[in-house]
Amino acid sequence: MEKFAGIVYSRRLILSNNLYLQFVKQENPGIVTRKNEKWWKMLAAIIVFVLLVKTFGVTSCFIPSSGMENSLYKGEGVLINKWAYGLRIPFPSLFGYHRIGKGAIERGDIVLFNNPDPIQQNISLENRDLFISRCVGLPGDTLMLNCELMNSGMQSFSPDSKSLYAYPSEKEDLMLSLLKNVSLDDNMLVGYTKNGNYIRSFSHYEYYIISQKAENQIKLTLLDKEQKGTTYPFIIPRKNKSVPVYPWNIVLLCNTITFHEQKHAEIRNHTLWVEGKPVDSYTFHENYYWVASNDPINLVDSRLFGFVPEDHIIGKVWRIWFTSQKERFFQCVQ
Repeated sequence: MEKFAGIVYSRRLILSNNLYLQFVKQENPGIVTRKNEKWWKMLAAIIVFVLLVKTFGVTSCFIPSSGMENSLYKGEGVLINKWAYGLRIPFPSLFGYHRIGKGAIERGDIVLFNNPDPIQQNISLENRDLFISRCVGLPGDTLMLNCELMNSGMQSFSPDSKSLYAYPSEKEDLMLSLLKNVSLDDNMLVGYTKNGNYIRSFSHYEYYIISQKAENQIKLTLLDKEQKGTTYPFIIPRKNKSVPVYPWNIVLLCNTITFHEQKHAEIRNHTLWVEGKPVDSYTFHENYYWVASNDPINLVDSRLFGFVPEDHIIGKVWRIWFTSQKERFFQCVQ
């Protein structure tokens, strides 16, 4: 009987405890709700803070291609300093182009910008594709460009900029062995010359170490010198400055005036016409820049879309925050 009584007693205790818990919940139904509200408010505050930082301070993006090797590698995540050249006011398509503060883009800077290609003219500026390239021409600069719009000047803006080299096809096995020996085995063959030689792209440093390892067993011929051809002076438009029209820059100027200056321009009988009048020069209303990839086989630069207007520039590529190479983590991009 005592055991039975004990069991009955314990059940009553449990029952009374359950009733107490239910009583507490009925008396204080807002306890759990207030805790949930607190967590939701904290989460919302974090989201707002991140959005504010990305909009008005530093944003992030990933490198989608190999065009900027060896400065930036495909798949790496980089931070963009939006204040480097002055903060571009968000939604310029709605509020117009304005900047808070002002900073000068320097020759050699790697910049993030919106795609200036005419095919995206119907898309608002802030929603266009994002590109990363190195600035090699500032407003007012004169670049010597060949028929492929490649810079033929002797000045090198980065030791990581690449050039195309050709070598005999029978040396391919030796080349593959050398590339593996210097940890460049991911360097891919990019093409062939008319006489059957193989073509690869190397930076100045890569060319140097391969030449040292090859010990004159492979002759690397710089294709840029062979294919350079005739070069012409291209003036990068500067705000309120006149740019003369020449046969070699007439198409480039016509496209820039049409798509970025928002003026009607066309070419008639080798003459540039703007707003129905023939002109031999044009005064631009905005600053423009010329950008180039490190790798000459990558065409996502000014060779494809021409001058980059100042209002398309978002910021300067600052540091690497995601990479498979530990020594490159949080490294300053140059």
